[in-house]
Amino acid sequence: MKNYWKQIVASVIVVTAVVACSTVPITGRKQINLLPSSQMTEMALTNYKSFLDSAKISIDKANTALVKKVGGKIAAAVEKYMKDNGLESELQYFSWEFNLVEDNTPNAWCMPGGKVVFYTGILPFTKDEAGIAVVMGHEIAHAIARHGNERMSQQMGVQAVAAGLQVALSEKPEQTQALYMGAFGLGAQYGMLLPYSRTHESEADKMGLVFMAMAGYNPEVAVDFWTRMAQGGSSVPEFLSTHPSDDTRIQNIKAFLPKAKSYMPAQ
Repeated sequence: MKNYWKQIVASVIVVTAVVACSTVPITGRKQINLLPSSQMTEMALTNYKSFLDSAKISIDKANTALVKKVGGKIAAAVEKYMKDNGLESELQYFSWEFNLVEDNTPNAWCMPGGKVVFYTGILPFTKDEAGIAVVMGHEIAHAIARHGNERMSQQMGVQAVAAGLQVALSEKPEQTQALYMGAFGLGAQYGMLLPYSRTHESEADKMGLVFMAMAGYNPEVAVDFWTRMAQGGSSVPEFLSTHPSDDTRIQNIKAFLPKAKSYMPAQ
């Protein structure tokens, strides 16, 4: 039984790597995406419509117009980058839309397919148009890098291995099974899922800097924005967090700035 299961796992890994392996734009990192983009976009659109039905759309015309303006510029930069690098087919399911909703949470997100929502609570941190571009570039980068698909694929992989582990341990005493499964759960959470979450955040930071630079915004503004965001602080150790520590994030951004600025349009 044990050898049989190992063969199955090995076969799944090989087939998955061949069929579902893709490359993230700009960073060149290899990733596994098991779900078709069309399916991800369909699920995202359903959730997006449901969210808008219950959300309070902002009546602040000035800030709404600013969010839409920045969104349009970042989207145009993304489309140019993808076209220039022969990747325009990856945008086939994208239909850009930008909304500002009344919510005091300092948050924003972009779903697969290009549906972007900003919360009014993040505007005090963005301060101005360039600050909005930092957040817009970062959130759109998550969608372009297909981080949602990758995260779901990782969860599917963890569940598959967990199911296999249960089969392999089926003849062990119940207490032993519980110990093994508990250790596996912790290992999956802290050994794979959390580090990948931090990788996604750092990747979105870098890609976002490139997109905002291509749109004509100075990426150096990102340092000030993330410094303001860090003032709230968090006592969670980085190895237990889904995001890089504030210091790590800011240092990584500073190190990447020369490359990001090279994408700025010639004056």
